[in-house]
Amino acid sequence: MLRFVFHATCHMSRLLPLSSLLSKFFAKPFAFLLIAAFAFSAHAEEPIRIGILHSATGTMSISETALRDTMLMLIEEQNARGGVLGRQLEPVVYDPASNWGLYAQQARRMLEQDDVAVIFGCWTSASRKAVLPVVEELEGLLFYPVQYEGQESSPNIIYTGATPNQQAIPAVDYLRSNGVERWILAGTDYVYPRTVNRILMAYLTSLGVPEEDILLHYTPFGYQDWQQPVERFRRFAAQGGGDCDRIVH
Repeated sequence: MLRFVFHATCHMSRLLPLSSLLSKFFAKPFAFLLIAAFAFSAHAEEPIRIGILHSATGTMSISETALRDTMLMLIEEQNARGGVLGRQLEPVVYDPASNWGLYAQQARRMLEQDDVAVIFGCWTSASRKAVLPVVEELEGLLFYPVQYEGQESSPNIIYTGATPNQQAIPAVDYLRSNGVERWILAGTDYVYPRTVNRILMAYLTSLGVPEEDILLHYTPFGYQDWQQPVERFRRFAAQGGGDCDRIVH
């Protein structure tokens, strides 16, 4: 078994397309990859197993299927170039079905039974937080592919997306510079939108924006009846003469 433990949390200060990021990873393996290969030279003929933990079914499949397909494409391309350090990459694919508990269970199975070297997976912060204690306990490594709310750092997760100070707050600053005075902070009802909106609420009020000029709105996963939220947004906008903007998570 070849497993990588990278004891430094990585926050990408500049966003790269996922395909570009992963291509760079496979094209120029990190130094610890070379060290690990020497340490496990007895298994040099075995493939390196790569865990892919993205939902193909359920609410999150609309977002995560593309990530799964991207990983499979990049693994195929890298294998056509000779693999990594002369070894082929073997994908190990699971479908956690948009169920946060299944993300944790399947991550554990990947590390304990499938002997994956690294996991590329998750989308929501809820799924990442479910996997985090598993990769820390079993010394696994998770590449997390999207923006997140911050306030978390683990030596076993590579956070490739932006935090609110790199994304949401600059968006607020830009909108304020263009005259926006009233705000709708809307999102799905889980940890990422609620945490980011709490940060944005504190930031906006620190700038002197009255709380009555900020509307918070959350909907559950899979929500489809948008008539009522849209009407609520319209009424809120009308109270200020129509001058408001939205930040949606």
